[in-house]
Amino acid sequence: MIEQAIQLAHLARLMTPPNPAVGCVVVSSTGQLLGQGHTQHTGGPHAEVMALRDAAERGHSVAGATAYVTLEPCSHHGRTGPCCDALIAAGLKMVVASIADPNPRVSGQGFARLRAAGVEVEVLPPDDPLAIESREINIGFFSRMIRKTPWVRLKMAASLDGKSALDNGVSQWITSEAARTDGHAWRARACAVVTGIGTVLADNPRLDVRLVETPRQPHLVIVDSRLETPLDAQLFIAGRACYIYTATQNDSKKAALEARGATVIYRPGVAPGTEHKVDLAAMLRDLAAREINELHVEAGHKLNGSFIREGLVDEFLVYLAPMLIGLGSGMAHFGPITQLSDAVKLRFHRIEAIGPDLRILARPPGREAF
Repeated sequence: MIEQAIQLAHLARLMTPPNPAVGCVVVSSTGQLLGQGHTQHTGGPHAEVMALRDAAERGHSVAGATAYVTLEPCSHHGRTGPCCDALIAAGLKMVVASIADPNPRVSGQGFARLRAAGVEVEVLPPDDPLAIESREINIGFFSRMIRKTPWVRLKMAASLDGKSALDNGVSQWITSEAARTDGHAWRARACAVVTGIGTVLADNPRLDVRLVETPRQPHLVIVDSRLETPLDAQLFIAGRACYIYTATQNDSKKAALEARGATVIYRPGVAPGTEHKVDLAAMLRDLAAREINELHVEAGHKLNGSFIREGLVDEFLVYLAPMLIGLGSGMAHFGPITQLSDAVKLRFHRIEAIGPDLRILARPPGREAF
């Protein structure tokens, strides 16, 4: 039943940010499926309420039933009422949860509230594969709640010898249409996409989700130290928040950009010599305060290198095409290092074929253990 609830949570992943994606299955004491559901759009019903509604629409009583849910039921009034109260009022006998909610307003309190009302509660061990998978679905939410920063995923596409563009700058297209479509699916699950001003000026990109269906567009973040974002850039899309982080105070340009719908945020570096650059770590903290769970980086080799050099990348999403380019641009510019012991160590998390290309997910060892 937890596996089924996890599949429901996956269905919700694109629609729920900044809330976690949760699935719930309600089963009778004889094993009959009574109702199921997943979290709806922000401000809409949570998974438990949807499962109870589904049971009612099927004409089933849930008194004495068990709810299997992928995250601890909430116990506080947020955008919706507490799910605990709904489960208690429905007369459930037991709740089986994959994992505790990392939100300090909930963590453990949901379970305590259920137990106080006489509902049995069972929680999977943290190392259970289903608990791990439930956590992975909402890894950005866990990161924001525990570390107060988003989960930073850096996406790169390159040839087998690590080149992201030819020596003359041409890069379209190194990877296949299948890889590009898959990349848009990863954009879609993020709360925000971030790029640098170099990419904006060179490519004038939209950086929206076009190749897959999505119920929402992720926000856009521009790292623009000198506040050079053109007022006629394609990136200004109605209904999508655009955050521009800068190290330059220019009131007239700021006002003009904000008239286009952007939010300009002054975050210069504080260390000597960094005053004219955006403080990326401070930017991440600010984005977490703006309820950004997963941050999807699609930038050039300079900004990629800055994220890597400062140790801010949680996960690398790399597409490798079966071709060799030779001289050309690399994926990230940082270093130089003088010994291999100083290299950025990674652990392969998952490797899959996407069309003719390889998709590699790699993480610094232990990165997810927060």
